[in-house]
Amino acid sequence: MHKRAMGAVAVTGIAALLMSACGGSSTPTVKASTKTAAAPASASTAAPVRDAAADLVIWADNDRVPVIQKYADEFGKENGIKVAVQVATDVRQQFKDATKVGKGPDVIVGAHDWLGELVQNNTVSPVNLSADEAGKFAPQAIAATKFNGQSYGVPYAVENIALVRNTALAPTAPTSMSDLVTQGQALVKAGKATNILLQEVGKTGNAFYTYPYLKAFEGGIFALKANGDYDASKVIVNSAGSIKGATELAVLGKAKALSTNVDSTNADALFDAGKVPFYITGPWSIDKAKKANIKYAISPLPSLTAGGKMQPFLGVQMFYVSAKAKNAAFAQEFVTKYVPREDVQMALFAAGHRPPALTSAYVKATASDADVKAWFDAGKGGQAMPNIPAMNSVWGPLGQAAADVIAGKALPQARFDAAQKEIVANIAKG
Repeated sequence: MHKRAMGAVAVTGIAALLMSACGGSSTPTVKASTKTAAAPASASTAAPVRDAAADLVIWADNDRVPVIQKYADEFGKENGIKVAVQVATDVRQQFKDATKVGKGPDVIVGAHDWLGELVQNNTVSPVNLSADEAGKFAPQAIAATKFNGQSYGVPYAVENIALVRNTALAPTAPTSMSDLVTQGQALVKAGKATNILLQEVGKTGNAFYTYPYLKAFEGGIFALKANGDYDASKVIVNSAGSIKGATELAVLGKAKALSTNVDSTNADALFDAGKVPFYITGPWSIDKAKKANIKYAISPLPSLTAGGKMQPFLGVQMFYVSAKAKNAAFAQEFVTKYVPREDVQMALFAAGHRPPALTSAYVKATASDADVKAWFDAGKGGQAMPNIPAMNSVWGPLGQAAADVIAGKALPQARFDAAQKEIVANIAKG
């Protein structure tokens, strides 16, 4: 997941989730056909091939498909159509590839930061969500569905990373990153822990996890325009603040708190073995920890030496409608009528524990799951990840620069200067 904004609006944090709203829907109804509803789709790890007999086809990841299938079946029966829900192992890329040859789905489920590229490639359509319905969602979640002022989806979750700790090893949250390292080193020395801290880095790095270190010193990726938009013409990867953050990464690498040997393939397993006190991750890791019987707690990211609190990106998960949908009316109807329902939002929450984007569902989830409020607190002050096309030029260079600094292969200033130059050149190429 972890490459997660908005070109149109930069927001100030998850706090807006608590703002309630009300209103009815004015979206149009769709005339039913006479076809029968689809049987539940079976999960598959293979690249999906559109069901040619289906009136409505939805692609999502394996975790979301069973939930969506239930409501897709309901929608199919209600409208007398066949609905197919299929697993896509790489929704973004497979959607783009299939749409090019006219065999893509009508609806996809994915992250908001895909938006700029999808709009630029004319692969997604604006959605017809009424103002009243939009008002029922967290403002920053709706903002993340917009590009150039136009809404292109309906959100179902807001997410961010935080510090998750194994309370058997670390009963109290560290006051700072230096405190975290000290605690972790003591546990490793005593043979109680194998690692000080887990965070996805890998040999090629991960810019999503790099950003909070830069932001702690008022650095980052793009400067903001006066209206809050991200400014792709002003890359700040080698700004003074970003270099301070990169220096912190180098220190953590030297202390063996961060390592390029930890990536998305092994981070969860290492934490779930019960031998690591601290893990910087998101809601997507919690179900595995629970199954491993890890007693955990969620805290905001720690502050850095001589810097402020680390602030994570906010990510928004949403439903998109394809610009080449076989039945655009059915696609619009499902996305604007079903996705905003509280029961649908709660079911999707249960599948991944990402805080719901719908305000009423968020309040309900908070009452039943203490983790939701913890993620809320960890995301305060965060900005949505950029969804502008220029962000595609950032992931590789920034991730690699961070990995090289953590591994001690390069000094922060020189390496981030090189990354800045590469990113600016990539953006210029378009």
